Amino acid sequence: MKILIYSIILLAIVLIGYSSTILDFNSLFEGDSSKAVMAIIASLCVIVLMVILLLSRKISKKQNA
Repeated sequence: MKILIYSIILLAIVLIGYSSTILDFNSLFEGDSSKAVMAIIASLCVIVLMVILLLSRKISKKQNA
């Protein structure tokens, strides 16, 4: 499970990197640039959720031990 979580985080980071190449800073909320902003925000949410999952699993293991 730990490997799956880390691979999801890695994929989210790759998606952030790819989406940042599409950004047009002159018009962030128009066309493909708006889709890239949404993808970056969604990827950041995925990273936060996976970190929360990792921390909750670590706390659960300490509590059961």
